[in-house]
Amino acid sequence: MAYWTPTDEPLKGKTLIYIIAHPSRDAATANWKAFGDDPEWQSVRATSEANGKIVEKVDSTFLALTDFSPSLH
Repeated sequence: MAYWTPTDEPLKGKTLIYIIAHPSRDAATANWKAFGDDPEWQSVRATSEANGKIVEKVDSTFLALTDFSPSLH
């Protein structure tokens, strides 16, 4: 849906935050598994990490839009 980078230390320059939408948790799990199993992704990841990992850690958080928030669609 969108990408953000922090503007303040300690995360500035080394953190990417993004939100993606899935119709359900089960769909999210299936989609991430399919993405991780994709041979093209595995090749791209291997190439990008030839000189070491580029991602220190991945945090995943499930969110629900509040009743008082404007719609994102």
